[in-house]
Amino acid sequence: MPVIAGAWAVVKEAMRGGDRDFTAMGLRRAMVLLSIPMVLEMAMESLFALVDVFFVSRLGVEAVAVVGLTEGVMMLVYSIAWGIGAGITAVVARRIGEKDTEGANISAVQGILIALIIGALFAVPGLFHASKLLGLMGASPGVTELGTPFMRIMLGSNVVILLLFGINAIFRGAGNAALAMRSLWLANIINIILDPILIFGFGPIPAMGVTGAAVATVIGRGTGVVYQCWHLFDGKGKIKLVRKHLRVNWSAFVNIVRLSGAASAQFLIASASWLFLIRIVAGFGSDAVAGYTIAVRIVVFALLPAWGIANAATTLVGQNLGADRPGRAERSAWLCGHANMIYMSAMAILLILIAPVALGFFTDVPDVARIGINALRIVSLGFAFYAYGMVLSQSFNGAGDAMTPVWLNLVCFWLVEIPLAWYLAMWMQKPEGVFVAIAISESLLAVFCAIVFRKGRWKLMQV
Repeated sequence: MPVIAGAWAVVKEAMRGGDRDFTAMGLRRAMVLLSIPMVLEMAMESLFALVDVFFVSRLGVEAVAVVGLTEGVMMLVYSIAWGIGAGITAVVARRIGEKDTEGANISAVQGILIALIIGALFAVPGLFHASKLLGLMGASPGVTELGTPFMRIMLGSNVVILLLFGINAIFRGAGNAALAMRSLWLANIINIILDPILIFGFGPIPAMGVTGAAVATVIGRGTGVVYQCWHLFDGKGKIKLVRKHLRVNWSAFVNIVRLSGAASAQFLIASASWLFLIRIVAGFGSDAVAGYTIAVRIVVFALLPAWGIANAATTLVGQNLGADRPGRAERSAWLCGHANMIYMSAMAILLILIAPVALGFFTDVPDVARIGINALRIVSLGFAFYAYGMVLSQSFNGAGDAMTPVWLNLVCFWLVEIPLAWYLAMWMQKPEGVFVAIAISESLLAVFCAIVFRKGRWKLMQV
């Protein structure tokens, strides 16, 4: 009982959030206090994908294909958002570790400005070329007609995604992961409530079909952004924005752009590979796309909590380097990697065992379920490797060494994964070849990350 009571006390402390010095407390305690809200934050983000596909799957295979193909394009937006977030977290965490709160405030504002600018630029192709993008993704005429409004809304409002990710990166860099978690809780609750109402209609509200899922997502995420902005200016946390901070500081702006650009490149390389992969899968028909889409959503649900642990490593590495404690920064990365490996191994076993049940929850079309089950089981085989790969990649980012993951991603995804996926799919004459290529390339990335991380050059980066 004392052990349970102690564990529960730590959970409550982590959920409560607030200002703490993560460079001074015990490393395991710091990891747990950061990881719990970050894992829950990422779990909330993954719920967006699962909730949407759960309700949309009731509309048929073409509706699921719309979500899957749009998600392939949206991965580019998410990549930019994750990249900007990585740059913001690295800079804010370094300033917090240096005990430079004014520098952290200035950096936070520059991150928000960058998110606004990039979001506006990316909205243009989504608003005016949604149908062409679906056609390039291999959508059938029926899927293109059905999915054009969905893609237009999702891409046209991507500034909301960039702000949600960017502001949460500020909170994570400052060490207040619980606040980032709560913003996504709010966004998800609203999305869950609105999804069935807008998709199927309710009372005077007409049924919008698959387009309703996009509207619900934008409203939910937009509400989360409003909540974030309230806390940025309430003066209660380490980040306390006031009017004097609302200006461009070119040195801080360029610093975040430099780091975010490299981090975005690494995520874009990975996401672009997924874009090519779904294009290969699309060659096997809508059933293959639907099965692959559902499986990927389930995999994302499993992976995003693991990204929470990886994000904890980002904050710990950045703050400890800022406090001039590089040895502690390295230990924090490996500790997070070990914890992530235990979690991901357990998830791999679970998904392999329950794959038929999981797919049955989303579809009753035999071919869609068969392809989805195979995808889930094959991709899960590499989870133990993925665990270390994502933690070490984020540790490089936290240290400000964003270019190392760029080169590693380029080799593993573009030079290995895409050609291997095409070759295996053509050789096997079925989409399972793509799934095998994913497991191999992601595992290879983890091995390369570990080799380079041990060399320790990332400890010398200036942010």
